[in-house]
Amino acid sequence: MQPGPKNSITDVSGIKVGHAQDIKLMSGTTVVLPDVAAVGAVDCRGGGPGTRETDALRPSNLVEEVHAVVLSGGSAMGLDAASGVAAWLKTQGRGFQVATDVVVPIVPAAILFDLLNGGDKSEMDEHTYFEFGKKAVASAGSECPLGNVGAGTGAKAGTLKGGTGTASLQQKSENSGENGFTVGALAAVNPFGSVTLPDRPDFWAWPFEQNTEFGGRGAPKIIAAKGEKTEQQKINEIALDFDFESPFKQAELSSEKSAAGSVSTNTTLCVVATDAALTKAQAQRVAIMAQDGFARAIRPVHTPFDGDTVFVLATGKIPLSAMPPIDIARIGMMAADCVTRAITRGVYAAESLGIWPAYRELFQN
Repeated sequence: MQPGPKNSITDVSGIKVGHAQDIKLMSGTTVVLPDVAAVGAVDCRGGGPGTRETDALRPSNLVEEVHAVVLSGGSAMGLDAASGVAAWLKTQGRGFQVATDVVVPIVPAAILFDLLNGGDKSEMDEHTYFEFGKKAVASAGSECPLGNVGAGTGAKAGTLKGGTGTASLQQKSENSGENGFTVGALAAVNPFGSVTLPDRPDFWAWPFEQNTEFGGRGAPKIIAAKGEKTEQQKINEIALDFDFESPFKQAELSSEKSAAGSVSTNTTLCVVATDAALTKAQAQRVAIMAQDGFARAIRPVHTPFDGDTVFVLATGKIPLSAMPPIDIARIGMMAADCVTRAITRGVYAAESLGIWPAYRELFQN
């Protein structure tokens, strides 16, 4: 398996992405837009989620497909971005058909907390995120920039600047030279936990890096003298002897920088897309497996302060084989790897903004 040509969620045919943001406000919105309605699913593991229309994605419920997924900053106010997207989709005649001339766009959404990031919130009003949603969906295309864009504009990752990241994988078919399934992920990275080892520039996700996409540092550089433990043994000890207080000390440092002086809620959001023909139940299993990517990239993860949520969109262009469970296991594995890489790429690509320093400024390779 190798990344697609763009190493982006838009390597999945029929998937587009749009962003809207305000650097002064230090917030924004991201929309993942399928060309036609796609089967949707969701899995939420964080203790402080903010979501819209996620109940509709339960396999037992009526609606089979969704028309867009929205990730947004702005905390609860950011959910209004989905209304802006729905309004735009309605003008295009795209939605769930409830009558001959009436459609209702199905637009699940989730938000992250970026209200205390140092941005100027004085101009934010009841229309801000509605307009972000309309602008983002109208601009959706095949390009997917990284870093300080869309929902990741004002994000942070522990004490580092967070951002928007994306990654993809394509599976080569064993029976032909054509591609098999493609899986892509897009993440808005704003976790309570850290994406790097304590006091080190090394990412937790380093084993999953493809083609130096987040700096190419490789394994943590630990030199063992003659007679000492091997490098790998020392790496293992770093993980096993992890200072569990470190992320919480980082959070305290972060809160000291914030205007309120208290630990704020955070959240990492992700959309996974695939061209496989999945049912809602199968897509939900992929979403569950994709959450493993959070745990590989962030520590701690799924805390009471995070609203960590994964959406899945399945465009249905490639049918499953005669052994669907094997396909689902493979697609879920690909999804988890893409999520891990998308999260890390979002932090690696981010630029310093407000009070949050960029990874690349602190840790030059």
